[in-house]
Amino acid sequence: MKKVGIVGLGEYLPEKILTNADLEKIVDTSDEWITTRTGIKERHLVQEGQATSDLAFLAAQKALKNANLKPEDLDLILVATITPDMPFPAVAAIIQDKLGAKHAAAFDISAACAGFVYGISVAEKFIASSVYKNALVIGAETLSSVTDWQDRNTCVLFGDGAGAVVLSEVKKGGIISTYLGCDGSKVGILNLPAGGSRNPATTETVRNRQHYLKMQGNELFKIAVNTMTEAAQTVLKQAGMTFSDVDLIIPHQANERIIMAVAKKLGIPKERVYLNIERCGNMSSASTVTALCEAVEEGKVKKGDIILLDAFGAGLVWGACVIEW
Repeated sequence: MKKVGIVGLGEYLPEKILTNADLEKIVDTSDEWITTRTGIKERHLVQEGQATSDLAFLAAQKALKNANLKPEDLDLILVATITPDMPFPAVAAIIQDKLGAKHAAAFDISAACAGFVYGISVAEKFIASSVYKNALVIGAETLSSVTDWQDRNTCVLFGDGAGAVVLSEVKKGGIISTYLGCDGSKVGILNLPAGGSRNPATTETVRNRQHYLKMQGNELFKIAVNTMTEAAQTVLKQAGMTFSDVDLIIPHQANERIIMAVAKKLGIPKERVYLNIERCGNMSSASTVTALCEAVEEGKVKKGDIILLDAFGAGLVWGACVIEW
């Protein structure tokens, strides 16, 4: 099996910023309440007319340039998203056309906040087994389109953005181990009730605001902490490593309290945990990949470093990945 690593990265965050002070004018909340409970100060939102594929395309362009590859060099495009432009076709197909990646197969992955880690795992297997040579994996979301701006418990959490990586064969390092999991018995804890075949759009579903995401936050908190902890432990065990080997953990940016609770359970000091939630909020599948891009840009990831990605989301699904940079 070939060694597979990340050879290019790119991200895009919309220019519009919504601060906690702005939210104070929309719902009954305060900067102190939001910051204390989530660690979030601001989040990026799309402009009118911007869709998930627009964000994904800009991130993809940067990743290809960073990898020094042309669109024609791509064999596979995976887009992790729960906010596609439309139910079908896939965002990945739209990106294939926009890029001009005429040789690439393309499909979407719906694994919510763990979507990017799922995408990394899938693409790595294709390249390691010599089916494909170069793969583009994107995490992109416009969560503002499914956020209920009348619900103060959820509207403070989410933002929009996209990140992308190019995977190819590498001689040294690369992806060491991946671990994926799911507990479908808990789908009701975090979901979007209407708009699919179970509850097609009707006047009643719109009136009842069922086309916005619903979340049982208190119940989700404990499950997220325990599951992300277990995922990190499992993937490191598979890699034959311990937490002392890890230089930086890049978790899904769901909630700072969740992230630090996981770090505490794992015995990881805060300085070895990368956070961008204060500036970006929770961007679902885009969170982990944009945090990775930023950590690399800031010089917090160096050649030879061991990086641990750890994510958890609706499904309930989770995933972790160990990478030697």
